[in-house]
Amino acid sequence: MAGNDFDKLFNQFTGLKVAVIGDVMLDTYWWGNVDRISPEAPVPVVAVTKKEQRIGGAGNVALNVRSLGASVNMISILGKDDDGEQLTELLKKFRIQTKYLVHSEHRITTNKIRIISRNQHMMRLDAELSDDISKEDEDRLLYNFENYIAAENPDVVILEDYNKGVLTQAVIKNVITLCQKHNILSAVDPKRKNFFAYEGVGIFKPNLKEVKDGLNMLPETINLNVLKDMHLLLQEKLKQHVSLITLSEKGVFYQQENNAAIIPTHIRSIADVSGAGDTVIAVASLVYAATKDVKLMAEVANIAGGLVCEEVGTVAIDKEKLLHECRLLLS
Repeated sequence: MAGNDFDKLFNQFTGLKVAVIGDVMLDTYWWGNVDRISPEAPVPVVAVTKKEQRIGGAGNVALNVRSLGASVNMISILGKDDDGEQLTELLKKFRIQTKYLVHSEHRITTNKIRIISRNQHMMRLDAELSDDISKEDEDRLLYNFENYIAAENPDVVILEDYNKGVLTQAVIKNVITLCQKHNILSAVDPKRKNFFAYEGVGIFKPNLKEVKDGLNMLPETINLNVLKDMHLLLQEKLKQHVSLITLSEKGVFYQQENNAAIIPTHIRSIADVSGAGDTVIAVASLVYAATKDVKLMAEVANIAGGLVCEEVGTVAIDKEKLLHECRLLLS
């Protein structure tokens, strides 16, 4: 693909409409200094100097989609609480649309508070409920999703599962059925719990460990033939159109019908792998929606996943940086 074709592709992203549905959460960071031990108990006293809140979980996928220029709606369930209000404001600040969020009396908003001193994690506090949402909340979420599809006619729906209870089997089944009915590309980043619930999904993007656990396989080595076998075994249960399996430092594997390959990773200085999966699913979904080219999808997503690993902490992809790297490595 020529450099100017990449310009054209990246411009196409701005015309795409995307929904991210799944477990959105608040990531709270408290930084401080430790100079003494508490007189009340043998624990360090952290004198907090700075607080920051970021969008986490499925919200990070939405941030990546937004970074690439597409318009994005976050569809999820928050608690009727201060954390929910703050998270909604944060989403709005980053121009992620919040019209179809459900605020529930039965839930609290997931908030992961990290306490950090001298770049060391001292503690993490998780305020969350991770059991499945109630039938009432399920119905409200699906009602909002149906309204969203009728109003927006989106190009892509990404299901992002963090095992926090939003993506129940009923939600998954109904969302994918609606996507099929309206000819909308669906993509999923699955977790172990509902691994085989995503029947009929467009793009199925697990990592290698999730596939091995899900299929109960312990292959001696990982090569193209083993990965093709995994694709076929997944397909028996899921009937997905495309498999995209991330192989951490070995790159990514893709397969669509008989078209399959491993795309090796590009050498990078890895600082932090957190959030790379969120970037991969966002980039892959947009590239595939724009081009229906499965090889190009895997190549661009592979570069994007590597780029965000160079940064410390969870960061969204930088569109200009990704465009530059695609011109450099794929032209």
